[in-house]
Amino acid sequence: MTEEITPELLLQAYAAGIFPMAESRDDPELHWVDPHHRGIIPLDGFHISRSLRRRILSGQFRVSVNTAFAAVVDACADRPETWINAPIRALYLALHERGFAASVEVWEGDALVGGVYGVTLGAAFFGESMFSRRTDASKVALAYLVDRLKRGNFTLFDTQFLTSHLASLGGVEIPRMDYRRRLAKALRGRGDFDAPGPVSAPQDVVQCSTQTS
Repeated sequence: MTEEITPELLLQAYAAGIFPMAESRDDPELHWVDPHHRGIIPLDGFHISRSLRRRILSGQFRVSVNTAFAAVVDACADRPETWINAPIRALYLALHERGFAASVEVWEGDALVGGVYGVTLGAAFFGESMFSRRTDASKVALAYLVDRLKRGNFTLFDTQFLTSHLASLGGVEIPRMDYRRRLAKALRGRGDFDAPGPVSAPQDVVQCSTQTS
């Protein structure tokens, strides 16, 4: 890809239903991706298992929002194979500075042990990546993220692809045209990631989701 991608162009791409990825950490090129089938998590269909519910209520983790965005991106990229290269890192940090990207962080003591980040546009949240350094830490991050999206009047949680991990939490796969219809509707809405205010109490997070065995 020879065209320079700016934060503004990146937002236009999300609004059109596409997103960039790199082949590897060391590949300087970015490539637009437009999957035939798209992963989403219906905000009224997020599943919290009994074990995850116990984990959230245990007090093992502390959760914050937008306090360590760059650290979450770097942790997501800290794996043998990653699509997050230097240009992608710079672009999402720029979007965060402009108020169009957000993160949820999970802490154990002073250690960042889990998190998720993504892009906000209209009433859509485009999940980019997540990481976990403790059992269930990324699931906890997603539970708090879904709670915040619901309270902030978001209507679409795009996960790009569907993995078995996301499917176990209620994620589903939909055709491209169905996704684009949902996206167009979400872009006409107005979600506010900051509207809920402080991070919800653990008991409120688990009550906000579907319970599974």
